[in-house]
Amino acid sequence: MNAPVKMTRSYLAVPAHRSRFVTNAASSNADAVFLDLEDAVPLLEKPSALNACVEALQNVDWGGKHVAVRVNSVDSTFIQSELERLVECDRLDAVIIPKAEKDREIAKIGEICAARRRSGSRPIGLELLIETALGVANVDNLAVAHEHIQALHFGVGDFAASIGARSTTVGVSPGGYQNISVDQNVVLTPIDLFAYPMMRILVAARSRALRAIDGPHGDFSNLDACYLNARKAASMGYDGKQVIHPSQISPTHQAFRPADDELTQAKRIVDAMKEAESRGLGATTVDGKMIDAVNIKLAQRLLAFSGQ
Repeated sequence: MNAPVKMTRSYLAVPAHRSRFVTNAASSNADAVFLDLEDAVPLLEKPSALNACVEALQNVDWGGKHVAVRVNSVDSTFIQSELERLVECDRLDAVIIPKAEKDREIAKIGEICAARRRSGSRPIGLELLIETALGVANVDNLAVAHEHIQALHFGVGDFAASIGARSTTVGVSPGGYQNISVDQNVVLTPIDLFAYPMMRILVAARSRALRAIDGPHGDFSNLDACYLNARKAASMGYDGKQVIHPSQISPTHQAFRPADDELTQAKRIVDAMKEAESRGLGATTVDGKMIDAVNIKLAQRLLAFSGQ
């Protein structure tokens, strides 16, 4: 089990075979980038995409970014050769495994990566993409399938498809999914289709000190909606969100950065607890409210997302 070591508010997805997109991603403001060998790559271009991916990992300047590669699914004919090539790339931080559903399959991939990585090199992290009904149902077992698992991602689009939801935009609840209240008038209240799977994934991640990453907002032309979607994930406690276009990076970072009044209050709480501890106290009050160790944890997390 690995504790998170980098801030990964934004995970920019980029097709591995599109070299211009890859170099642009490397120079972007995204905290993390994942080179995609799966859905974004046509079947006939899979081998050339792998070559381009390895070349990019070896030759592109990624700075301090967290760099991952999404391989093809465990039942594909490509994953074995992908893992064999990728484990030789020192700059690779993690492998993202799509459609993670069975813990024994994840354990096998983890052992392949661990066995093939050169002795003395840092381990390759495993990040699981939970994007099917079976994956959500098994998420607790998946989270503990291998010691090198670092993060759980929510594959929001594929999950909606797997349950048969009538969604038209990736990451947005269907318009017809509403609660109906009837008094003198009919009142319709929208319901979040993804609240349940997001919480299941978040709890599984936190139970093992893993990062939790939300899936993308599909309409990259609507940056206001992108911001609000990311704000929901940040408010729940997620560590970051996948983005599918560079324009989504800034609003995503903005969503994960606490508001100024939140930061001011967090600093007051931390300072008040330090003063209380200096007097041998385990709790104190701020604005008439008791604060203790739990409040400190919440405050420190807010400050961490502001870079303070």
